[in-house]
Amino acid sequence: MRQLRVAAGLTQSELAGERFSKEYVSQIERGKTRPTQETVEWLAARLNIDPGYLASGVSADERGRVEAALARADALTEAHRAEEALEEYQRIAPVVRTTASVELEVRALVGEGWARQLAGDVRGGLELLVGARSLVEGPSFSDLDRADVLFRLGVCRYKLQSISTALGLLTEALALAERSDLPSDHLRSEILGWRSRCYRRQRDLEAAREDVERALELSHGIEDRRSIANTYFQASLVAERLGQLVQARSYAERAKALYEQLDDEVHVGRLLNNLGGLNHLLGRSEQAVEHLKTAFAVALEHDADTDAATAAASLARVHLDRGEREDSERLAREALKLLGDRADYVYEIASCQLTLGRALMEQGRIDEADEWLRKADASAEQAASASHKAAVWVARGDLAERVGEDRTAARYYRRAAEVLQDVRF
Repeated sequence: MRQLRVAAGLTQSELAGERFSKEYVSQIERGKTRPTQETVEWLAARLNIDPGYLASGVSADERGRVEAALARADALTEAHRAEEALEEYQRIAPVVRTTASVELEVRALVGEGWARQLAGDVRGGLELLVGARSLVEGPSFSDLDRADVLFRLGVCRYKLQSISTALGLLTEALALAERSDLPSDHLRSEILGWRSRCYRRQRDLEAAREDVERALELSHGIEDRRSIANTYFQASLVAERLGQLVQARSYAERAKALYEQLDDEVHVGRLLNNLGGLNHLLGRSEQAVEHLKTAFAVALEHDADTDAATAAASLARVHLDRGEREDSERLAREALKLLGDRADYVYEIASCQLTLGRALMEQGRIDEADEWLRKADASAEQAASASHKAAVWVARGDLAERVGEDRTAARYYRRAAEVLQDVRF
């Protein structure tokens, strides 16, 4: 303020006028007191400048440029270009800090945190979102703002296999969104979709189905095609787990059609993987392979390594079921190579290791099979997936039986039976 006052050719007394004392202006300039927003606006009018610039040193034009840059980064994230989005967020971060705007800081933290988890750095994204959570507790933020941050935290926790924590965060987010006076149908639909995943992982399939149905109702109400497509995708997975394979395929085909309308080739590829698995379960093996090969090609075209890995893993499972053990081994190894040590894909890693172990066992390579089944057991434990544990224990029982260790085999079969989870494709 002192610089602006001197530039305007005013003394402290002249700036204060009849409203304040010279001493009060001096205290502001020396940082001894912080004026109210009303005072800032009055002083800005006297100095003929933007109030925002007086408060933070950032003009309205500059704030607009920051908001535009954040919007570009958000759009890149929405377009699945997470690495480019991260570059944009990191470029704008120092400027955001100079604005002294808590709202912009939260937006930057949330945006970069979300982009990081999409790029595979889930823990890094989680750390940023935790920072945003502490800021949105302030009085200038709404319940809807807090719900949005909690939703994103819940997604990160889900990807790190903390399913119970994720479920709690998503439930809290839903409660905040529902009590907010602001429109929240889109956010509530997303929360319900992800909470359905949590219930599905906990084998509470009825709760998962109820959440999906509520999400579908909300997304249809706002006529958001992407939200509808996302929810049909989840509805397909729930129906599959319930054994309703024809219904699951119908949902998947609806989701795929909507993603095609949106020109979202990445999600089309994911749906092709889903449809490939369903067709295999329905006895349409050739059609399944065709879908899965296309899904793999789409993923490679878009540099989506994890999607390519998922498609390769699905193909490996199909080849294993068809008795094509060498092809199954090759594809399972390729999938594991693409997945690396992604903590957010340990669920998929466990499946690949299980398939590889069975493929090796069917080739009579007992020691190698035992090694990979042990790894699958550890991954299933890390994923906290009872269904995967059961599948691995059955496989280890089969392996023990092959080498004549009947008691060991029986022990594994009993452990699997206790889980009472039928593992599907």
